[in-house]
Amino acid sequence: QVYLVQSGGGSVQAGGSLRLSCAASGINFKIHTMKWYRQAPGEERDLVAEITSSGTTTYTDSVKGRFTISRNNARNTVYLQMNSLKPEDTAVYYCSTNRGPTVFWGKGTLVTVSS
Repeated sequence: QVYLVQSGGGSVQAGGSLRLSCAASGINFKIHTMKWYRQAPGEERDLVAEITSSGTTTYTDSVKGRFTISRNNARNTVYLQMNSLKPEDTAVYYCSTNRGPTVFWGKGTLVTVSS
């Protein structure tokens, strides 16, 4: 059974920082690309950042220079450090990975940024 257990998030004022964590079990974590998505109210779920098994990172344009995705293979954990947060970053954030065609999701963490 694959589990992605998320922690972190919460409420912060614009310009503040938050860190999300996602601890994985049931997979060979070190070989998996790990991803963070977010879904704002009334919007689709969009990819925010991903990190490959070799540590290559990719970000959506709106978070470049503000968010950092990282991983600790010894702890089977992926992180999303979010700095200079803006109200438009308000969303439920999900970590995700896949094994072949099967996609696994964390339960989601609400991030609220007030102006």
